[in-house]
Amino acid sequence: MNFNKHIITISLSILVSGIIFSQEKKLAKANESFNRYAFVDARKIYLQVAESGYESPDLLKKLGDSYYFNAKLEDAIPWYEKLITKYSDSINPEYLFRYSQSLKSIQRYEEADKVMEQFQTLIGNDQRAESFMNTRDYLNFIEMQSGKFRLLKLGINSKYSDYAPSFDNQGKLIFASSRGGSSGMTKVIHEWDEMPFLDLYSSEIIESNGILKTPKKIKGKINTKFHESSTSFSNDGQTVYFTRNNYTKRKLGSNEQGTVLLKIYRATFQNNKWTNIEELPFNSNEYSVAHPTLSKDGTKLYFASDMPDSRGLSDLYVVDIKEDGTFGTPQNLGDRINTEGRETFPYIGESGSLYFASDGHIGLGGLDVFVTVPEEFGVFSIPYNVGKPVNSSEDDFTFVLNEDTKIGYFSSNRSGGKGNDDIYSFKQTEELITSCNQYVKGVVTDATSKELLADTEVFLLDDSNNELQQTVTNAKGVYKFDLDCEKSYIIRANKVMYSPTEVILATNTVLEHEYNQPLQLNKGGLADKEVKPGDDLAKLLDLEVIYFDLNKSFIRSDAEIELQKIIAALKEYPKLKIDVRSHTDSRANDKYNMYLSEKRAKSTVKYIIEKGGIDKSRVTGKGYGETALVNKCKDGVPCSNDEHQLNRRSEFIIVQ
Repeated sequence: MNFNKHIITISLSILVSGIIFSQEKKLAKANESFNRYAFVDARKIYLQVAESGYESPDLLKKLGDSYYFNAKLEDAIPWYEKLITKYSDSINPEYLFRYSQSLKSIQRYEEADKVMEQFQTLIGNDQRAESFMNTRDYLNFIEMQSGKFRLLKLGINSKYSDYAPSFDNQGKLIFASSRGGSSGMTKVIHEWDEMPFLDLYSSEIIESNGILKTPKKIKGKINTKFHESSTSFSNDGQTVYFTRNNYTKRKLGSNEQGTVLLKIYRATFQNNKWTNIEELPFNSNEYSVAHPTLSKDGTKLYFASDMPDSRGLSDLYVVDIKEDGTFGTPQNLGDRINTEGRETFPYIGESGSLYFASDGHIGLGGLDVFVTVPEEFGVFSIPYNVGKPVNSSEDDFTFVLNEDTKIGYFSSNRSGGKGNDDIYSFKQTEELITSCNQYVKGVVTDATSKELLADTEVFLLDDSNNELQQTVTNAKGVYKFDLDCEKSYIIRANKVMYSPTEVILATNTVLEHEYNQPLQLNKGGLADKEVKPGDDLAKLLDLEVIYFDLNKSFIRSDAEIELQKIIAALKEYPKLKIDVRSHTDSRANDKYNMYLSEKRAKSTVKYIIEKGGIDKSRVTGKGYGETALVNKCKDGVPCSNDEHQLNRRSEFIIVQ
């Protein structure tokens, strides 16, 4: 027996066990840091473990996330890439979304779109996926929206983080910065990103060009040793709402996991400084409430939160501010605005337009800035990307705009900046596109010969078959209709000697979009058939049977296309006259069935006359009740619903 080999095997087993135990201890420590959002500390340990040769899906996820949630999307790519390549069968689809966003950060849009296709396949009902599939040409639209802002030079940025600009009522810009105190001494380092904590600063605006004077830390008790950011001021300048870590009356609060989250506070201006600081009543230790912005009249406060009814990582909300300064109940802004991603940093302009940052709506990468305009009943329109140069492949956020001077500011972590986040100023040079401009156009052709069919009637109908517009094709067989966004339509074509045809179209949320819907008509008509009085026109034209619902007399949507073919024949042959004969099944009593069939005949005749423009002298109608059944289903005979439906029909008998 080879004892040496046995000893070596035991030694190796102990060594491997020791390594695994050591790695597990490191990972436990790293996970503890990760769970309290100490991403930098956690990442250092994760990298050590990965470099030692250890690998698992969880390690790859957290390494990628440690970069992703610190807005270092490019650095997240190799970890997400390895995760998705090696463990594709077991990953959460959300990592496909994060990987796609990370690829966009280095403008690998084609690859990012392919990943989003995988995400859409796996995720099911997800607004981000649906939006992507409906706006595959998003880069073209963003390009069309771009160029409406001119960036201006700004010299107040530091080597740290500078962001969250807002206007007060004194011609100053208030913003958050981690540049430290006036003595140059920085506060405690934040373990999320190892940057100093943020304070609020003010800087006078030179209105002609938006240049800012040397910043000064704002006075009063607003700034603490923890984070303060994202302000919004009342019109009279006496009240400010701002974001701060959960720090009230010198006590730091945390959730059940020990994490310090964000809250909104309110302060008043007295004796040339901010005082009377109070937290808002809808704050919570268990979720963040942050980034306030007031409506122009000061009666509504908009903010971001991940409170329990949010659908994504953060949603936008609005709450009423009552005359006595108390608050109503926060309301989620709904699915038009909020996605399963991040919607954050709202800003309400003078006109009531809402600007916000999102990575859930389709953009160039990271957070993009979007605008949505107010509509009736307090709702907002679908959001529109504001385009370049405000938006880039990195995070772009905290957008504010003076709509009178057209001077504004936003923040970004794009390359070329001075610090971790920088504030950029801009001048708006053109109005943004904030209304939908979609249309459909197509060509009508002969289905067999492909001949272009000029002078063809084309109708635009809503999804209830109500006619909205009518046109005729030009010499090249082309038609065109203007459309609304997010609606369903039916497009129907009629021409003498042809059977009518139709297509169904559902519009999307893209501002400028053209749909190409060709229509092909099949030769029809009666010219090659022997026709005599008493024949059923529906059978001669090979129409589907015109059925009715039980106890109903309205024209069903599936019957309308067949009636359009009847109308086309009446137009093609001006001397043709028909008699509409409507029938019921045997259920209910004879008297009622006769009454119901009369109603069906009248509704059918009315449709042909009113929808087709046919002279009423050419169309008559009569109800026959259950007197002309086409099968065995008379009184007392058991039949299925499908068998009974065969008797609920209309016939079109040629009279002349």
